[in-house]
Amino acid sequence: MEKFSQMTYERPDVDAFAGDVNAFLEAFRTAEDYPSARALFMELNEKRDHIETMCSIAEIRNTVNTADEYYEKEVEYIAQIAPKINLEMRKVYEQLLASPFVGDFTNEFGENYIRSLKNQIRFANEANVDNQVKESLLVQKYAKVSAVCTTRFHGEDVNFYGLLKYMESTDRNVRREAFQAWADLYESISGELDDIYSQLVQVRCEMARVLGFKDYIELIYQQRERFDYDREDVKNFRRQIKEVIVPICQKLFREQKERLGIDQLHYYDEALVFPEGNAVPEGTSRELIEKASKMYHELSGETGEFFDFMTRYELFDLETKPGKRQGGYCTSLPEYKAPFIFSNFNGTSADVDVLTHEAGHAFESFVSSRRIPLSSMVWPTMEVCEIHSMSMEFFTYPWMELFFGENTEKYKYAHFVSALTCIPYMACVDEFQHRVFEENALDAQQRRRIWKELEAYYMPWRDYDGNSFLENGGFWMQKQHIFMSPFYYIDYALAQMGALEFYGRMKTDRKTAWEDYFRLCCAGGSKGYFDLLKLAHLSNPFEDGTVKGIMDSLKDEL
Repeated sequence: MEKFSQMTYERPDVDAFAGDVNAFLEAFRTAEDYPSARALFMELNEKRDHIETMCSIAEIRNTVNTADEYYEKEVEYIAQIAPKINLEMRKVYEQLLASPFVGDFTNEFGENYIRSLKNQIRFANEANVDNQVKESLLVQKYAKVSAVCTTRFHGEDVNFYGLLKYMESTDRNVRREAFQAWADLYESISGELDDIYSQLVQVRCEMARVLGFKDYIELIYQQRERFDYDREDVKNFRRQIKEVIVPICQKLFREQKERLGIDQLHYYDEALVFPEGNAVPEGTSRELIEKASKMYHELSGETGEFFDFMTRYELFDLETKPGKRQGGYCTSLPEYKAPFIFSNFNGTSADVDVLTHEAGHAFESFVSSRRIPLSSMVWPTMEVCEIHSMSMEFFTYPWMELFFGENTEKYKYAHFVSALTCIPYMACVDEFQHRVFEENALDAQQRRRIWKELEAYYMPWRDYDGNSFLENGGFWMQKQHIFMSPFYYIDYALAQMGALEFYGRMKTDRKTAWEDYFRLCCAGGSKGYFDLLKLAHLSNPFEDGTVKGIMDSLKDEL
């Protein structure tokens, strides 16, 4: 295996893959026994892994530099062929499910895998290809519009992430100026973002109509394989957040206001936890990776092996730079059983969070891909994936002194508080999306009214210091998940319950907590959500009382 920068990209050939599928169908039809049928199926999956790997390489290189025209065109091409690949795989899955070996496949790969295949068949529909392509191109357009957006601030050309650093300044005037520049930057592209999102809402509703769903919400729950719960369960979870966690957050923000010695906590004050300044990591990006390597080697043998693999093959792109897409993510190169971490370091504690959160995703992918033969089973559904990442943030607490030195306790306090105060925002983003699709909110002002109403409900402490764009509901559009990964956000809140539960357990029996966490990672997507929770001995967050129970167990920590 080469380093990522040396990996050769070749454009996926959908016609050649269609030929491979036809050859598989012919041979599979005459397979005499399960070992023969299985070998044919695994061989075809290897060919699909190659295609998926080429797609990942192109998408990573496009997000690293959205101004690179070559990879921009390749991602556009991939958007065109992805639905066709799914249509080809539909033929494969239909034949597998109709074969005399379906019982053998079920015994080996599990009921959850078979359920997933049936689900994928439903979504691989030729009548929906144009809608899928349109959606992909709109998402790509959004990513580029937000990525190339920069401004001049204090003599520096900065993007959105660059401004966030200044919003942690101990000088309140600098925080206010950075906040104003950040808001102005969003307002400057708000017309484009509103237009893109209106088109996304329309095309997503059309997809639901074509596939025979009641509405897009029903479609996306099924597409995200939320087999164990529905929108009413999520609504009940959000209610628990409002009743239990919002009051805790209000108290925490009141304490922060008093600590900062200000009369009113504005949005640009929220990120500054301590008046003398937040804890920031010590060292360059390279030095942070070296410290992370020491941390993961001491955490466990498996995490040490994983991090050596990541550094040996340079499976990171961490520095923020002009033209780079916002945010952070972990993806994979299935042909190599290799994760990849993308981020935007900006000199704040969030840089260390990347080396724990995204590395939690990457670690799960690394260990499960070496135990599970099918790449499509490596990742579970997202509310479980985020348990891997958020829990790793807590499991690595004992090593934070490597990064923060004498400010370690400041970092741990700020991180723990943030783990709680972000949850109402997650609920707000989720209900916003439900409302948009329930009310068919194609009008930009209607969406802003919805956001403003929900923001007051879930985040009553939020104050934008008179900024008209944000006071009138413009804040919603800074959340890229709404555009790029619809309804993928409540997953974080659900997962945070699991991570906080792990945290409480690791304080009394760290060994057992780690064993449960490692077992969860190794299981990948071999089971459904509720079964994976049971495997890790975690509570069901939808059940009444779960949220309160977890919060009560952390009172001493607060």
